[in-house]
Amino acid sequence: MTCGFLPFEDPNTNKLYKKILACDYSIPSALSVDCKDLVKKILNTDPAKRINIGDIRQHDWYTRIRSVEMEGVIIGKDRIPVISEFLDMLKEHF
Repeated sequence: MTCGFLPFEDPNTNKLYKKILACDYSIPSALSVDCKDLVKKILNTDPAKRINIGDIRQHDWYTRIRSVEMEGVIIGKDRIPVISEFLDMLKEHF
């Protein structure tokens, strides 16, 4: 997420699952206090206590980031354009 690597890693799948279930991970000291707090809340193993998307968007660390809407298609909001030329090519192959 913020570090460029996964919180749970192990070449042994059984050990990896045990780490996930035990929430066995470490947070680099270079991260800010707010970032560490958010990561802990996201990785909470108790679904009832785990932070939800709405609360993530209200979290101090998240609100520091200026939200910018990028140009493009927003699924569920915009109609997805279909290029008939490519559609015809797909029809030929399938």
